[in-house]
Amino acid sequence: MAQVFINRIACAVPKNQVHQAFTLFAGRHALEGRDATSFARMAVRSQIERRWSVLEPSEPLGSGTTCGFYDHDTPYPTTKARMQRYEAAAPALAEAALESLGLGDEAPRVTHLIFASCTGFVAPGLDHWVIGRYGIRGSVERSVVGFMGCQAAINAMKLAWHIVRSDPAARVVVICLELCTLHLQGTSVIEQLLSFMIFADGCAAALVTSEPGGIRVDGFNARLIPQAADQITWRIGNEGFDMTLSGLVPFTVAHALSDWKDEAMGGMNPADIDLWAVHPGGRSILDAVAHGLDLPAEALADSRNVLRDHGNMSSATVMFVLRDMMARNQPGQRGCALAFGPGLSAESMRFVTV
Repeated sequence: MAQVFINRIACAVPKNQVHQAFTLFAGRHALEGRDATSFARMAVRSQIERRWSVLEPSEPLGSGTTCGFYDHDTPYPTTKARMQRYEAAAPALAEAALESLGLGDEAPRVTHLIFASCTGFVAPGLDHWVIGRYGIRGSVERSVVGFMGCQAAINAMKLAWHIVRSDPAARVVVICLELCTLHLQGTSVIEQLLSFMIFADGCAAALVTSEPGGIRVDGFNARLIPQAADQITWRIGNEGFDMTLSGLVPFTVAHALSDWKDEAMGGMNPADIDLWAVHPGGRSILDAVAHGLDLPAEALADSRNVLRDHGNMSSATVMFVLRDMMARNQPGQRGCALAFGPGLSAESMRFVTV
């Protein structure tokens, strides 16, 4: 059976740096007293310095998150309004990533297109737009991985892996695009306001083939933790998509890893892994993984750097981490990618740099 390689990954973010604007908006407009102090302390501890959005910050900084999209004194946008913004903004961000990937030259040979997103839905969707923009053959096989949250990139890669293993001539383009900042909610509950402080927009695209180069994908594993199903949820509401992100998630992840790590790593020990591409869902998630696997401090440096510079871009985020690892081009390193999502569920991908 054919070996499978992620030959290259390209990433893009919107032009608007919004971390300070979003944090100030939440702190000034939704919190008072001790809650405001606690939120400010959590903002500092988040270890996020920059985040990017398709929405433009209002001036003066902190007066409003965007030009009319979020305003504490008026109703927040409906789900319809948010989806219209997604449909309008997603193509430009996808194009930025795909241009960096070199899809223009690759397009005539693309056989499969996989698109993952949990922050926007429209039909015909972004897959149709990409086909038309780059002149990909209309016979291309399309798959959409929808509403699987932060772990969707690994699910999309798993689908590409199965395709190439069954058809070595396949050339698969995977796109993970998330506009998380379209789903911030008007609330004074600190746990929900964390989305103002963590989530961001981004897109990652990858080319997956049987041609050696980049990283070789060696296998996948998944684990469901049904007793923690209510700790991460993602539902469509009247005013955007509603997220539940329990403070128990890091504890659950740390304990689950002790039971799951042998399967997740294909029988290897954590010490056998050179590269850890862990989805940086937040500082506490990375700390939980480091604790659960007893990793040295430097093991998650790439994930922490992506969190610092981009925040949590849901499914696209782990792809940013993999891109940075591939850029160093050190062949022969064994790696493991991990991501977590609603359910509570976890996904792993084993790989080797070539």
